[in-house]
Amino acid sequence: MSDLSFKIARFLLTLLAYIPLFINHALGAFLGWLVYLGSPSYARRIRKNIEQSHITQNKKSLHQLIRSNIAASGKTVIETFAIWFRDDKAVFNLVKACYGWERVERAVKQGKGLIFLTPHLGCFEVTSLYYGALHPMTVLYRQPRHAWLLPLITAGRQRSGVTLAPANALGIKQLLRALNRGEAIGILPDQAPFEGEGEWAPFFGRPAYTMTLASKLAKKTGAQVFMAFGERLNFGRGYNIHIRPIEDGAINTTAELNTEIETTIRQCPEQYLWGYDRYKDRHQTSPVSR
Repeated sequence: MSDLSFKIARFLLTLLAYIPLFINHALGAFLGWLVYLGSPSYARRIRKNIEQSHITQNKKSLHQLIRSNIAASGKTVIETFAIWFRDDKAVFNLVKACYGWERVERAVKQGKGLIFLTPHLGCFEVTSLYYGALHPMTVLYRQPRHAWLLPLITAGRQRSGVTLAPANALGIKQLLRALNRGEAIGILPDQAPFEGEGEWAPFFGRPAYTMTLASKLAKKTGAQVFMAFGERLNFGRGYNIHIRPIEDGAINTTAELNTEIETTIRQCPEQYLWGYDRYKDRHQTSPVSR
């Protein structure tokens, strides 16, 4: 992306960012239904993933969850730009409450490092920026398929106290250095890893290829592990961040990690990205040298 193209794209996305959040979410809900109705394969995936999770009690609640999730998934996409291209103070002010913060501050004082595991639940962009406004944090990210997106991702995510680390060997070293300094790192624990970087483990009763990185980092460094997500409030009122400490050794296996992810998703299942292909096969070559 040329400098001029980047500036134009950033300007347009900044305009989108500063419309009221309830309008942003309305546009997102419309987008969610548009994609659902226009992509039969995506629609089948949402329905199948929610149904096989057995997270609902009956057919009525199942259909209600599917409808809610269609809109919520679209909101996740559109609100990303509202988070990326608002200034730091405006993003911070979108957070109306942060539950579990006292445990975070206690872990910061211990100086052993913090590992935040943030699934594709609610607004996962706001959590790192909120923490980064108060303490330094390094967040693992995967290179986008389209190179032109990288400058926008960097501009949106790497700001305040947040540093990005690529999902490769150098990036993992960057995470380790941050933990050794007693700082925090952020990882999407339910992102399907590359071949050779995970193990098959049950996720809502179905085998899913699951990363081993989070467990290895926790065991290697003794850092305090937290599950975190940003709950999207109705009518564009902002977000509540929920942070839950994970007991030492509770994610030593990928099955245990998935159990903790499931527990977090059950707090707000309508806002999980059920359309994400969590169960796909991994045939790509890992970019991380072992």
